[in-house]
Amino acid sequence: MPKAVARRRKGYEHGIEIREHRLIADEPPEDGGTDTGPKPTELLAAALASCTAITIEMYAARKEWELGQVEVSVDEEKAADGRTPRFVVEITVPEPLTQEQRERIEVIASKCPVHRALASGSVEVADTLASG
Repeated sequence: MPKAVARRRKGYEHGIEIREHRLIADEPPEDGGTDTGPKPTELLAAALASCTAITIEMYAARKEWELGQVEVSVDEEKAADGRTPRFVVEITVPEPLTQEQRERIEVIASKCPVHRALASGSVEVADTLASG
């Protein structure tokens, strides 16, 4: 299984290597960084968004459903306790869907590997489906 490696470059800026891919993570200036890349929690939100979109698109392809340009946005909030991260996932599918298709997409979205990993621990994940 590929591993992710983060190496400090300067300050909070870190170079990240995953297989042959290179990314940068940093913190914004108000948190002591130089904002040369997304914060780690933003990368986590990006992982959740992309995993959700890919999972939905794979499912729709198997069902031969035309969804159009699927968009998944993830917003990080604090849960009711004020400490626990909570990710709100909004899925936009521009093509008209039946009620049954909408319900299946919401179920399938929660089955992406990143969602399952986050939801199995102390992170709260809330999915919503919006019309585009």
